[in-house]
Amino acid sequence: MQLPVSLQTLVNVVREASDLMITDHFDIASKGGYSNIVTTSDLAVQKFLYEKLSAILPESGFYCEEEDLMIKDREYTWVIDPIDGTANYSRGIPNCAISVALVKDNEALLGVVYSPAAGELFTAEKGKGAYFNGKRITVSERPFANSLFCTTFSLYRRQYADFCIKYIKEVYSRCNDFRRFGVASLEICYVAMGRCDLYFEYRLSPWDYAGASLVLLEAGGCLRGESGDTLTYDKDSMVFAANNEENMEILLDIFHKVKSEC
Repeated sequence: MQLPVSLQTLVNVVREASDLMITDHFDIASKGGYSNIVTTSDLAVQKFLYEKLSAILPESGFYCEEEDLMIKDREYTWVIDPIDGTANYSRGIPNCAISVALVKDNEALLGVVYSPAAGELFTAEKGKGAYFNGKRITVSERPFANSLFCTTFSLYRRQYADFCIKYIKEVYSRCNDFRRFGVASLEICYVAMGRCDLYFEYRLSPWDYAGASLVLLEAGGCLRGESGDTLTYDKDSMVFAANNEENMEILLDIFHKVKSEC
């Protein structure tokens, strides 16, 4: 399939945008409490990406986290999180990333997740594999019992925290250990490259997982919604990720077991 934009062109734009993150001078504003914030760096990165990608692919749509930037009903749509992990970024914690996907007909065609502080670049083009800093990556072969599980406690929807805690406890009792890095896109990419093996979050927006989803799928991993369905890029969703189908089924089985008990 001939794409209207090359993966290398997108990587170049994302790298340019990341320069706007390298500053100690940014302002922070709340989007509804301490747990949901935006920095002037988020806004600057998003504005840069919007302007550059609009010029490269005119008439493309946008589905972005900040400032309600949503231009829909276009053949191609850019799904963008200018800084995934803003809370980390605002405190000087290096775990944060720019995430961009090019989507057509609810299918991701290009995906880039770049963590400038770590110098880690995850890329994928549909049908052409997934890469970490230019080297091909694949998911691990670890069984559930030896898996690292990335997750969180539903930060923006704390009414689900009790359920998440019960679910995490049940998964933890059967896997190796769990981690919380606070950056969904990177955590899904960590599953793609075999650093971690399982992932769950109660609710994510498409910009949180779009870029990473293609990286994971092209690395041989699995990505599902609550009912085991394929994720789309036009609405919020529960997200499960795993290194293989067997471990995905265990994640889903535990979820439905805990849900039936709540």
